[in-house]
Amino acid sequence: MWRIFTRSFPIQLFLLHLQKNLSLLLIWGVLLGFVLQQFGVVLGIPYLFLDPEYLHEVSWLSFFWMGLGLAVFTMAFHMTTYIMDGWRFSFLAVVHRPFIHFCFNNSLVPLFFYLLYTIQFVSFQLDNDLGSNWEVLRLYLGFALGSILTYTILFGYLSLTNKGFFNLFSETIDKRLRKVSRSHRLKKGEADPFNLAGPMVQVYLNLKLRWEQVRPDISRFEKAKLLRVFHQNHWNLFLIQVFLVALVLFLGLFNEQEILQFPAAMSALLLLSILLMAVGALTFWFRSWAAVTVLVLLLGGNYFSTIPWLTKPHQAYGMDYSPAPALYNLSRMDVLTHPDTLKKDKQEVLQILDMWRTKFPETSKPKLVLVAASGGGQRAALWTLKVLQELHKTTSGELTQHSFLYTGASGGVLGEAFFRELYLRSLSDSKLDLADPKYLQQLAADNLNPILFSLLVNDLLFPTQKLEYKGKVYAKDRGFAFEEQLNKNTKGILDKSLADYKDPERLGQIPLLPLTTLITNDGRKLVISPHSFSFFGSAGLPGTHHKELKQSIDFMRFFAAHDPGNLRFLTALRMSATFPFVTPNVELPSIPVMKTMDTGLSDNFGIQDALRFLYVFQEWIGSNTSGVVLVTIRDSEKSPEISSSASTKILEKIGSPLKSTYGNWDKMQTIHNEVLFNYMAASMPFGVEKIEFEYAPGKLPAKGFETLGSMQRASLNWRLTAKEKRSILANIQTQSNQAALARAQEVFQK
Repeated sequence: MWRIFTRSFPIQLFLLHLQKNLSLLLIWGVLLGFVLQQFGVVLGIPYLFLDPEYLHEVSWLSFFWMGLGLAVFTMAFHMTTYIMDGWRFSFLAVVHRPFIHFCFNNSLVPLFFYLLYTIQFVSFQLDNDLGSNWEVLRLYLGFALGSILTYTILFGYLSLTNKGFFNLFSETIDKRLRKVSRSHRLKKGEADPFNLAGPMVQVYLNLKLRWEQVRPDISRFEKAKLLRVFHQNHWNLFLIQVFLVALVLFLGLFNEQEILQFPAAMSALLLLSILLMAVGALTFWFRSWAAVTVLVLLLGGNYFSTIPWLTKPHQAYGMDYSPAPALYNLSRMDVLTHPDTLKKDKQEVLQILDMWRTKFPETSKPKLVLVAASGGGQRAALWTLKVLQELHKTTSGELTQHSFLYTGASGGVLGEAFFRELYLRSLSDSKLDLADPKYLQQLAADNLNPILFSLLVNDLLFPTQKLEYKGKVYAKDRGFAFEEQLNKNTKGILDKSLADYKDPERLGQIPLLPLTTLITNDGRKLVISPHSFSFFGSAGLPGTHHKELKQSIDFMRFFAAHDPGNLRFLTALRMSATFPFVTPNVELPSIPVMKTMDTGLSDNFGIQDALRFLYVFQEWIGSNTSGVVLVTIRDSEKSPEISSSASTKILEKIGSPLKSTYGNWDKMQTIHNEVLFNYMAASMPFGVEKIEFEYAPGKLPAKGFETLGSMQRASLNWRLTAKEKRSILANIQTQSNQAALARAQEVFQK
């Protein structure tokens, strides 16, 4: 019995995959790691599978698309392995509908994944505070419907087109071969003579899910005709693959239609399916030369990617790329930070400070407020907006009115920018309620689905779509998809150019918001603002101009010939929040080409820029204010408990140094910023007070927040689950955050 079991077709296929197709099994393993929440939890990848969102809600329809995507990926796995290895099992050629039989017997791994996925997503949804547990059944039925419908369509097509040996050669086959008596079937332990060089199979699952013995007379069939059966099957599978890729390309023409922006996890599954099918197609056409072909394609693609007309630069929308590129070298940076230039830029900001001062009575000195918000994707954006709303409401708008400068990175800046624009509009619209919860819902809406969908249907295949923005033409990419979705979520209020904010800032109506993005060429910051901030790049100390290492580059001056004021503000926000691989690195018109990414790598909290501002304008601040209040909004806990660093396993010891460096990057920046703040607070000729807010789910009160308090920190992503959103918003109720609100109220409502 054991011998028959080990020589059954499903087991032999699984063993063959372990031996020859381990990379395909590893893909299933990685997906399973996501589903079991073993990989990618910090980035929120498991939640894309367990809590998919479609049209801004988790519903049976979003799970329907997940079921469809998983079914397509499963069929891609079956098709690829059949093309690669189906011919090794010659008995399939004389079985009716050979490929469908292959799929039934090749389903050990997919069935195992389906089972664990179902258990995980049901468990996750039961813990997701749904209105009723019956809602989970509704979600599961949506998932099942998507898979069943996909399998029905594909297997229906294959039933009509996939022919076995007797379908192709019925007129020439000896009818006696069709009626082999049971006594002539393989005896226990007897090997198939045609498959001596391949896996030995005695039994297989038929379409009625019953065990059936392999024919004992395969050797009597002509090998050429058997191979012709497999070739015909392969051709049909190849046509399916071509159709699916063509369908994805066709959908790319409508990738801005929200109804076609599938759940992010489904887009990822479709992408994996295309990659798997590409492997199958190469195997079909090139057979034993497939591996060499892949290597040649990779090397060729890498070589030809340097040809300008074959590459698509990721441009900054609004900028003019037609003039000669700006020179990006040390000499140019020295010119742009000349002492006279620094003095001029400082004078411009001093005038803005004077305008800000006119908002308050001459008889009293106001507090100057700086707000520094940390990066952290949508988590940081939502938390920053919530804190700013609460501060505005608690202080009856006083703290907002006293705010002069917003700094930060990534999502934190996004939250600041949205609140600032709302505040600007409230100055002319008394009915606009800055504390309205609807703004939180808008900013927390999904922003990931269009990014991955654009990556699937546009960026990785044939990125030919164009965008006309203010008279200039640019290539569309997933960065544009990010901007457009953010624009839709926030009802279009941020769709402005950089120059549109120059007058409101100059008149002191709204805080300055210098957006910073990291230049990947050398690690400097690019400071994007309608006003020049050259003094952020150099201290301007006498006698040190040419010796000083310039720390940042002023966007307006550096790209003066490229219409920098016309830069789309949404693009500037995206440049400040460019997470690697999710949104593309923007390429700016310079020689060498300047590429930018998320500035969080160098200063994730914005505190360095805020303190630099205090240092530069300390004389004016000391003469015209009663001191400074620095509001810091962190999307992480400032002083977490010290964790154990003990590593007992060999692999843990090997990876421990890298893991410790990466895991403590946030803490190292916090310590560095604390040193800077203490030094500045002690050396400035005015008082500097820090009011700190932090997102720390573990500090929520036990009563009333039982399910949220036990949560880990919300994921670093551009899409949050409903429970993560509740956790972020509820954190304003922690003891430390309530104390910070009380302190702000005390300072501004004396």
